[in-house]
Amino acid sequence: MSTSMNLEEGTGTPKAVSNQTTKTVKRTNWPLLLLSCAFVAIGIIGGPLVSRLYFLHGGSRRWLSSCMQTAGFPILFLPLLSLFLQSRSQGVLPSVFFMEPKLFISSAFIGLLLGLDNFLYSLGLSYTPVSTSSILFSTQLAFLAVFAFFIVKQRFTAYSINAVILMTLGAILLGLRTNGDRPAGVSNGQYLLGFILTLGSAALLGLIWPLIELSYAKAKRPVNYAVVLQFQTNLAIFATLFSLTGMVINKDFQAIGREAKVYGLGNGMYYLVIGAGAVVWQLSFIGGLGVIFCANSLLNGVLSAVLLPITNIAAVIFYQENFNGIKAMSLVLCLWGFTCYFYGEYKMSKKLKDSAKTQLGGDNPRNDVLSSV
Repeated sequence: MSTSMNLEEGTGTPKAVSNQTTKTVKRTNWPLLLLSCAFVAIGIIGGPLVSRLYFLHGGSRRWLSSCMQTAGFPILFLPLLSLFLQSRSQGVLPSVFFMEPKLFISSAFIGLLLGLDNFLYSLGLSYTPVSTSSILFSTQLAFLAVFAFFIVKQRFTAYSINAVILMTLGAILLGLRTNGDRPAGVSNGQYLLGFILTLGSAALLGLIWPLIELSYAKAKRPVNYAVVLQFQTNLAIFATLFSLTGMVINKDFQAIGREAKVYGLGNGMYYLVIGAGAVVWQLSFIGGLGVIFCANSLLNGVLSAVLLPITNIAAVIFYQENFNGIKAMSLVLCLWGFTCYFYGEYKMSKKLKDSAKTQLGGDNPRNDVLSSV
């Protein structure tokens, strides 16, 4: 079997390498991690803006907005096909290329949870401005930290704890000035409902990411990026099926044509907004799975939290929402926390590498040969 299909999860280390080494050091695939982070940034910043654009100009179908967040999964077929053809050319059996049944079942279950999470978020966003919903959604980091500790035994250092505290403080600061941001035409009851639903969505997503990390860890075969793409595709399919069921019950399909005709930006822009939203949100989710694959679910939560103030700035630019000193202070706190987290990860990685080098005998020529296999 080719070396590329034998990589350990999130690493560039072949299975032939000593088990002791692979357990001690987890080499980071930096190009893939950076690409995944870029996808997360596009989704975290662009996703809420596009979804809010749908509601601002006459869109009112929450199940449709929910479906939009995962219906872009067909864009994953092309890279999956490319990886499959590459594996066939290397002599890899289809039974080895495709994910195992356990991962299929896990992705289906998590996909249904994601479908519910998307609906809660869409309903909450329909009653709250982007700045407020992103503030509330940033609390997923606190929920994620708790769930990751219990589900995947996430190790916490002083740096990661400091990062969570700083980013949570940033979210709290932003929350101090949300009372005057209620959109026109939204009642107090609707605004409160949107507040609660968005918070519930953040909690549910904080549970979903560690469950994905646990699914990778429980897999019997090594998880490579082809499996990650399959996991995401299956997850998105089941989440979309969940939303489509809601659309059928709510008779959204019959209403799409009528809604498009009266959409404030025009009929063509209506479908463009829906299509763009599907692509942007899909990039966000595949980026999140890539970050978990290369690192862990906590990093994905930290990355989402640090993008929160940038989302608020984008809302100020595109939707003329207010930006004040509180929001600026929140931006500083989130960036500070993000820097703390990465510095802590760098120190931990360096410590593990030094420890592994000592265990392998330092500059022993035999070990140098082994490490290059």
